[in-house]
Amino acid sequence: MKTLRFYSSSSTCLILLLHIFSLFLSSNTTPTTDREKFDSLLRLPHSGSARTRHRSKRVLFVGDFGAKGDGITDDSKAFKNAWEVACSIPTRTIILIPSGRTYLIHPVDIAGPCRSKVTLMISGTIIAPINPDAWIGLNRRKWLYFHGVNHLTIEGGGTVNGMGQEWWARSCKTNSTNPCRHAPTAITFHRCKNLKVKNLMIVNSQKMHMAFTNCMRVLASHLQVIAPATSPNTDGIHISVSKGVEVKDSIIRTGDDCISIVSNSSRIRIVNIVCGPGHGISIGSLGKSNSWSQVHDVMVDAAFLSNTENGVRIKTWQGGSGFASNIAFRNVVMDNVSNPIIIDQYYCDSQLPCLNQTLAVKVENISFMHINGTSATDEAIRFACSDDSPCEGLYLEDVQLLPSNGEITRSFCWAAQVSSLGSVDPPACFSDSEEFIKQKVLIHPVSLEYGGKATL
Repeated sequence: MKTLRFYSSSSTCLILLLHIFSLFLSSNTTPTTDREKFDSLLRLPHSGSARTRHRSKRVLFVGDFGAKGDGITDDSKAFKNAWEVACSIPTRTIILIPSGRTYLIHPVDIAGPCRSKVTLMISGTIIAPINPDAWIGLNRRKWLYFHGVNHLTIEGGGTVNGMGQEWWARSCKTNSTNPCRHAPTAITFHRCKNLKVKNLMIVNSQKMHMAFTNCMRVLASHLQVIAPATSPNTDGIHISVSKGVEVKDSIIRTGDDCISIVSNSSRIRIVNIVCGPGHGISIGSLGKSNSWSQVHDVMVDAAFLSNTENGVRIKTWQGGSGFASNIAFRNVVMDNVSNPIIIDQYYCDSQLPCLNQTLAVKVENISFMHINGTSATDEAIRFACSDDSPCEGLYLEDVQLLPSNGEITRSFCWAAQVSSLGSVDPPACFSDSEEFIKQKVLIHPVSLEYGGKATL
């Protein structure tokens, strides 16, 4: 059993990040060549490349259940039938979606618990219906919905394509005259435990690409999550009400947050991530509609962000309650990133102005360590905290954020108690209290175990 701790070699991470950074700056090749470079570096999936020795496992081919794989015929029933058989077998079972074929799957619920471990081997391509009308009478928030499944593995080197273009065109974020309606998350995992998702490409989701809700002990790795920068609300990976989640060794380029962590999540580890375009890596938003939220014990370690609208961010709504605490961002390289470091307790993603409210989610014990690169905005560090609930225990160490345009970067602080160590550029804004000047905020060691009992 491997135990993963919230500690790693800073020098090794920085070397990796600088190597990634140099690839971006030195490359004048096509996007395909860029992707090949990163695939090689992070060993990301290639369609049809997965070759697995199935040994004593039983293998079910979706074609044996009537799936055509022509991209036109609705293969949902065949897929569901294969799942029900696999889930009922008392020995470990693989459902194989072979390479070289495209399977049209309409919205489908995949339910557990199963009698044994199941692996969904996606080596081909799964596509969603192009027309949103296929969701009439169905839950518009779901496409591929896995719930109540334990010990599920999804892998195979294939592609899941949400075919989201028509959804984006109908979004009120694209055209304010459109009605604001729900859109599906491409892949949702709800109340799943001991889950592994690896070696996949997920593209062009209708809304969010992948969401973990109420999950425990999750490992997501070697993923490519891709959508246009203009696609609305297409978060890459969304983590909600979940514990013991690790996301690593992945490339995420979307129209919203590369990774978002919200509402009652803890023991989250994000490591070796390439992000951009998109909105960066975010905690929140928290506290919307005067709700209570908590997010704690989060580590983001080793990330490269390029041309994102935000860098590493915590965002909360006025009027919320709860807390965001024990969160560390470390070993991050940024290239032309707007708002590289930001805590915003006045977040308002609404068509109408948000009311001023005194109640706020408490933000405390947050560290930003070994963060380097260039800022696309003059304001490289922004701590906009609540008057009635100031941010406490903010800590900066070895931060160098230079201007992309040759100007001067600066910091902004409001109701924030900040301390620093080492070189910090732009200079941090400090609290007058010696108590906070002496603080050094670190995350306590956290163990995440997969396939065994969680240390929660």
